[in-house]
Amino acid sequence: MTPITEVEGRRIPLSNLEKVIHPEDGFTKGELLHYYATAAGALLPHLRDRPVSFLRYPDGPRGQVFFSKNVPPGTPEWVTTAEVPRSEGPSRMVMVQDLPSLMWAANLVTEFHTHQWRADAPGEADRLVFDLDPGPPAGIGECCEVALWLRDRLAEDGVEAYPKTSGSKGLHLLAAVRSASSERTSAYAKALAVEAEAAMPRTVLHRMTRSLRPGKVFVDWSQNAAKKTTAAPYTVRARPTAAVSAPVTWDEVASGAPERLALRAPDVLTRLERDGDLMAALLDPTRASPLPP
Repeated sequence: MTPITEVEGRRIPLSNLEKVIHPEDGFTKGELLHYYATAAGALLPHLRDRPVSFLRYPDGPRGQVFFSKNVPPGTPEWVTTAEVPRSEGPSRMVMVQDLPSLMWAANLVTEFHTHQWRADAPGEADRLVFDLDPGPPAGIGECCEVALWLRDRLAEDGVEAYPKTSGSKGLHLLAAVRSASSERTSAYAKALAVEAEAAMPRTVLHRMTRSLRPGKVFVDWSQNAAKKTTAAPYTVRARPTAAVSAPVTWDEVASGAPERLALRAPDVLTRLERDGDLMAALLDPTRASPLPP
């Protein structure tokens, strides 16, 4: 019988709690739900008021993995949804606004991905994102070099960047922006990616062409497009271990040390208890920067 848990007055069935979801470290679904319940205070502000895409992996990363952008069948009526414009016509997406909706969604076994805009202003960017993706033999060390260059270049334009691990091979940089459309933000991000390639031609690539990727860091600027989403801070990724896309310090980035930049769910809970949310400033509208003309 599926156990029913009451979360802030909402009854939520939680299934298959003993099922191993991340096989390389034996991390179970019950442990995954515990992680999300414990990390909720940091995670929820980064999800709230944003349409959320789910990358679902109910049988673990070696089973079926699929994106769910529309409201899934069986979604409880108390879960908030929002209408989202799309080229083929408007659709509805989930918004994870509170702990009950987070735990309901976590029970589906999902990564959480968000747009760079809020539901009340589709296409009006309040986030800038770079996804630094290394092509072997390049790795996290090269990503760190590129991240530091982008941090300094953004600072020249008055934009403060915050780093997090991707939860996979690379790094993400996020910044709070204002008064910018998704098109303007994408154009600005692409221009900086092109600059980075010119400054570090042996290391950086701004094009997605796979044949050019080996040994370089692809600076993916395209996730700033209105239709794109990026893994949210504190989401667990669909990986063999319970790896998290977790905020890190610039000192950790400067170290370039893989062991400091490979964070699993238990590590992140320890860091949250010790340091709080390292990306809290990203949520402060007074810290948002206009993009240069």
